[in-house]
Amino acid sequence: MTAPLAVWIGFGVFILVMLALDMGLFHRNSHVVRFKEAAGWTIFWVALAMVFNLGLWYLAGRQKALEFLTGYLIEYSLSVDNVFVFALIFATFGVPPRWQHKVLFWGILGALVMRLGMIVLGTALVRQFHWLLYVFGAFLIITGVKMAFQKTEEIHPERNLALRLFKKIVPMTHGFHGNRFLVRQDGRLLATPLLAVLVCVEVSDVIFAVDSIPAIFGVTLDPFIVYTSNVFAILGLRSLYFVLARALNLFHYLKQGLALVLCFIGVKMLLGGSAWEIGTFPALCVVAGVLGIAVAASILFPPSETKQETKD
Repeated sequence: MTAPLAVWIGFGVFILVMLALDMGLFHRNSHVVRFKEAAGWTIFWVALAMVFNLGLWYLAGRQKALEFLTGYLIEYSLSVDNVFVFALIFATFGVPPRWQHKVLFWGILGALVMRLGMIVLGTALVRQFHWLLYVFGAFLIITGVKMAFQKTEEIHPERNLALRLFKKIVPMTHGFHGNRFLVRQDGRLLATPLLAVLVCVEVSDVIFAVDSIPAIFGVTLDPFIVYTSNVFAILGLRSLYFVLARALNLFHYLKQGLALVLCFIGVKMLLGGSAWEIGTFPALCVVAGVLGIAVAASILFPPSETKQETKD
């Protein structure tokens, strides 16, 4: 599938309209996003992705629809780690809950632009140098193994190199000024700590994209499928954050499941073009099955501290 420029532009306009409605109509006023509201938006974005997938099936065929669905599932599941980092960033800087949605909105808008550039560049490189697929495959296997056995480490967003450079270059205020990113004081335009938080969110997305984008290259090299699956996963990330931010410890086996998915996609990339090449539908079944088992195991076998809290 080589989507014509008109399709790319149409998709971009549609996404911008949805974001404008989201921020300009439904979230015009800063407020605390409650669980019920977040769950409703999560269902909406997932349903919208499935409608798009059905349209893709009708217009481009079964194979492209399967590629989109597999890529979307991989990207959406990997975004759970982003949720943890977002929660840590907000806690570190003491961002009030009513301003968090605005930060995530602009952070995700920036992520859409950055990922488009990364996807176009990555696709061009892989098409020109096919052997990069094997490099990506090995990278994903190594990343998956590290994820599976690496203990949870304390992360310090305030020590981020990009943030330190930002603070040195950009003059900042000492405290928040409502939900504003920039303020003018004594004739000077100053950044607020909320803009520094946004920088951390953007940097974290770039870091996670280094893992997630090579993973979807193991499913398809069609830049339109890669980008649209990324976009729908990112769009649902804000509401997913407000749904899962306080319940991440309930899915303690999901990290191992994601590690196994990364290793599997890495193996799939290494076997590409050989007699043992893994098709898209079997890959979709494996990814969905592994993630489903990880979530089910987390619910059926909660961590010991959760059991103790329940008894108390």
